[in-house]
Amino acid sequence: MERKLLFRALTKFLSGLLLFGLLLFLPAGTLNWRQGWLLIGILFVPMLAAGFVLMAKNPELLRKRLNVKEEQGGQKAVILLSGILFTASFVLAGLNFRFQWIVLPEWVSGAAAAVFLLGDALYAEVLRENAYLSRTVEVQENQKVVDTGLYGVVRHPMYAATLLLFPAMPLVLGSPVSFLLMLLYIPVIVLRIRGEEQVLEKGLEGYGEYKKKVRFRLFPHVW
Repeated sequence: MERKLLFRALTKFLSGLLLFGLLLFLPAGTLNWRQGWLLIGILFVPMLAAGFVLMAKNPELLRKRLNVKEEQGGQKAVILLSGILFTASFVLAGLNFRFQWIVLPEWVSGAAAAVFLLGDALYAEVLRENAYLSRTVEVQENQKVVDTGLYGVVRHPMYAATLLLFPAMPLVLGSPVSFLLMLLYIPVIVLRIRGEEQVLEKGLEGYGEYKKKVRFRLFPHVW
């Protein structure tokens, strides 16, 4: 086991957990928020488990997933917009709980948690299928087109999974205000996909043929 990689991964995990908790519970004004703890559980427990699996089975993929330094200028703007969107969404959810602006039935949180876990399972399958799955838009050395499994259905199954994961999070927190704000993630991810495909077409051999074979980007017969 690579100690430096393990230390880096655990440091990033714990700092992310701390930041996420602050974004939720500081605006909420209390730690006594069941939905907040529910979201932390379904988000960070599978994340930790996936990290240990990658550490044992595919440390190189884990190293790629830890790299968030985006080189493409347009993609840097997309990442910035995403960060602002997520921060605002979680802060609003905390404030919604604190001041009880709009209170949703508890079953909404449970249903949204189920949708989130479904998206998480799809995301894990994408990680299993694609060893080149970096968090940045790039063409890696010796990279090849993956066209089997979920990649034989849509060209960007990872982003399709996030469209289940991310809008579900505000509903787990019981915040319809945050959910409406999170819908802005859809045009943001469309911009990222368009930019990513331009990079892949120029730098990845066989990607043009793959686009002809798999016509849809996110959802079959939709887009």
